[in-house]
Amino acid sequence: MTTITPMTMDNFTVRPMKRSELDLVIDWAAVEGWNPGTYDAECFYQADQCGFFVGELNNELVASISAVAYSKHFAVLGFYIVKPQFRGRGFGMKMWRAAMAYLGTERNISLDGVIAQQENYQKSGFQIAYHHIRYEAVGGGVVPSGIVELKTVPFEKLVAYDQQLFPAERSQFLRLWIKQPNSTALGVVRDGHVVGYGVIRPSYTGLRIGPLNADDEQIAEQLLLALLAFGSDARVFLDVPDANPEAIKLAQRYGMKPVFEVARMYNKEIPNKPINRVFAVTSLEVG
Repeated sequence: MTTITPMTMDNFTVRPMKRSELDLVIDWAAVEGWNPGTYDAECFYQADQCGFFVGELNNELVASISAVAYSKHFAVLGFYIVKPQFRGRGFGMKMWRAAMAYLGTERNISLDGVIAQQENYQKSGFQIAYHHIRYEAVGGGVVPSGIVELKTVPFEKLVAYDQQLFPAERSQFLRLWIKQPNSTALGVVRDGHVVGYGVIRPSYTGLRIGPLNADDEQIAEQLLLALLAFGSDARVFLDVPDANPEAIKLAQRYGMKPVFEVARMYNKEIPNKPINRVFAVTSLEVG
């Protein structure tokens, strides 16, 4: 793993991000309309403390990017932001180069590209695998039978299940993710094995569901209804992969409205994982 040391170019400096600065960057993401989770920062930062960078211009923070390296083989880019008044001056490209230098050339790198940037990502070697469509729902209802709280499930079983669906082991991230303040983490267990789980957490607007993973559509529906029940009349958002038709049908069945979409892109191969079991991605920022 390459260590990035501060570098200065025309009074613009790229350096590692401090933990306290990630809170500011998440505020920027909210202004961009991405609606990050209220307590996401600590989970993201602990996934890879060295993988967050800021750009300073004359001691003012004006840009950010994250490059979370989950393993020697897989990483996720996110929080690629230049404050609006500083765009068009090449700062974004300098941030991009710093992040890519940190991750090196061997990793398969994932990102979720907004429409305006997809062509630029393609020029950098990224190709579209599928799209994530953000749907909006209204919380409420009752919790179906057969749902358990994840805290009652042995953590190693949750990690083993998650590894079937995510391209790298991410136990440190998961341990924090399922215990966020004011969140609810639920699962379905059959014959001692996890067959689905989901998390609903507070966000800048309403609540976010992610992930929602399940062995089949029926289990996913049970979990979705259970998670919505904890959102009592609130606006609830989830990012659904269009590569899973059953996930799209499930969202539409409950009258959810599409809000926007991004393209899930990779610079190497599309991971050989069962996307038909992913009904909502964990997070667009870190996968």
